[in-house]
Amino acid sequence: MILPRTILITGATDGLGLALAERLAADGADLILHGRNQAKLDRIADQFTARSESRPRTVTADLADLDQVRRMAAEVRASVDRLDVLVNNAGIGGGQPDGRTRRTSADGHELRFAVNYLAGFLLTLELLPLLRASAPARIVNVASIGQHPLDFENLMLERDYDGIRAYGQSKLAQIASGFELAARLPADEVTVNSLHPATYMPTKIVLAETGYSIDTLEEGVTATRRLVSDPARAGTTGRFYDRTRDARAHSQAYVSAARLRLWQASLQLTKTESPLCRVPLE
Repeated sequence: MILPRTILITGATDGLGLALAERLAADGADLILHGRNQAKLDRIADQFTARSESRPRTVTADLADLDQVRRMAAEVRASVDRLDVLVNNAGIGGGQPDGRTRRTSADGHELRFAVNYLAGFLLTLELLPLLRASAPARIVNVASIGQHPLDFENLMLERDYDGIRAYGQSKLAQIASGFELAARLPADEVTVNSLHPATYMPTKIVLAETGYSIDTLEEGVTATRRLVSDPARAGTTGRFYDRTRDARAHSQAYVSAARLRLWQASLQLTKTESPLCRVPLE
């Protein structure tokens, strides 16, 4: 694989994010690792240094607070002159350890939609000029095969709340928004792809909710790393993968009107402006 020079991974202090960071560091990548706890990030950076690997940069932000997302993006822009890959990996599950009842973010949005989707949407737009200037660059959204259609009349799930539904809706939003962004960007500048990396990996979220795992972290790392750095994926955009297999997302993700409605709602919810005009998908 030909490894890009600078890679930002959100949610990089445990689970898939940390395992992916360790693999990419061993490959020689220049990493920027995101987490909520600076002390934990410092310990991880020390471990990389102890293995004689390049010490990663670190950035902190609570993704349940969009102002912190903006601050993090500004910090990244100020610290590097290029960004080859953004991996939107951070997220919370449909149950424990984050609970099954409806909660809201610092901005008043349903928590799972806010953390799993809106934070990544905003971060992506905030970093898009840097990604485009680093062309060819890549955006990789760590989504899920567990998807639920979006009800635009109840997007924040103020009625009939269910944690699994909220999680599935947030993951479908990731994928559909990725398709929409891919349609707006030249593939030779930035590609945008989403994947289900593996099923029930032994991560903190999975073990807290189910108590058991199915796939290994290694399987998830292999699938995600492929989208990050495989030269065979150059120019491939607007796709959803089940592990390494080209797959179909929920049918709503392929409805142009639904994607556009989600895009417009996301701009309003994050109080940001789109830097891109719309180019319809073929």
